[in-house]
Amino acid sequence: MTDRRPAVIVTGSSGLIGRPVCRQLAEVGYQVYGFDRVGLPEPPKDLEFVRDIECDLSSSIAVKSALEKVHQLCEGRLASVVHMAAYYDFSGEDSDLYREVTVNGTDRLLNGLEDFQLEQFVFTSTMLVHQSCQVGQHLSEDDPLRAKWPYPQSKIDTERLIREGHPGVRSVMLRIAGVYTDYGRQPTLVQQIKRIYEKDLQGHFFPGDTEAGQSAVHVDDVVDAVVRTVERRDQIDPKTAILIGESDPPSYEELQQVIAQQLHGKEWATMHIPKPVAKVGAAVSDVVQGGDAFIKPFMVDMADDHYALNLDRAKALLGWQPRHHLMQTIPEMTQMLQSDPDRWYELNGLV
Repeated sequence: MTDRRPAVIVTGSSGLIGRPVCRQLAEVGYQVYGFDRVGLPEPPKDLEFVRDIECDLSSSIAVKSALEKVHQLCEGRLASVVHMAAYYDFSGEDSDLYREVTVNGTDRLLNGLEDFQLEQFVFTSTMLVHQSCQVGQHLSEDDPLRAKWPYPQSKIDTERLIREGHPGVRSVMLRIAGVYTDYGRQPTLVQQIKRIYEKDLQGHFFPGDTEAGQSAVHVDDVVDAVVRTVERRDQIDPKTAILIGESDPPSYEELQQVIAQQLHGKEWATMHIPKPVAKVGAAVSDVVQGGDAFIKPFMVDMADDHYALNLDRAKALLGWQPRHHLMQTIPEMTQMLQSDPDRWYELNGLV
């Protein structure tokens, strides 16, 4: 009987991380209820012990209806809620959806969960809530929070909502690095590979410190971290934040060289460009491309940001550390690009 299994809700269940989280939780012994909006890619129906339920977090009625269904099925007892659904926009522009979906949607969900016996609430946040560190240093969970654009600010606001607005909830904030796959997917990395593959002139210029880098994490390692968090729910104190990512990221220059060697078999010249010039160039390029240029002027100010992570807490509380490493995965990404460019572009959402 499926109702004998501990029950878990996973929001954003059709996503890059959400679907494998559902699958893995079911495999280790949970009954999973996947929440996602109608209209998203139809999830596969062949996952045993995973039941998909339509839920739009921007609608109080939809949230209430979805939770009522789960309440009946699990008799009001939940081992965990893994909350991954959120609004995300890489344009850097602010949007009402950050508050309506990410912040208020979380509030709607937590309000509805008051009718349950809930053991744990896991919120997937981002390492970008932190102020960046100096090259050679490592961020820890207690370091200052400072968002430079609306997406991480929405995560800061939601973390605060969970801690202060719902203090009785046994919450965990997983602050996750940029997620990559065997074929790419992490936006800035994919664009960097694309520029070098196409021998784009823009790929030779960079407005920041080429020794800086940003931690990344393979999707399989993120899934592992989430499942470990659920499994150890009775051992993790409420309101705990945990950084999830590779400890020492490759620098921008290191990435430039390994990508170029894999794609073209030679070094790639990277020259510094002043930030004011880079901002003008980004703005002009965006206008020429009808607002579809990837590099936006706001990104220029973040070119120096360095995110290396202290993983002591993840190791101590979850027994977790990454098994994959970006520099070892780059050859697989570039090999797929070279062998089937159309497929690689399609998988990474590129034109």
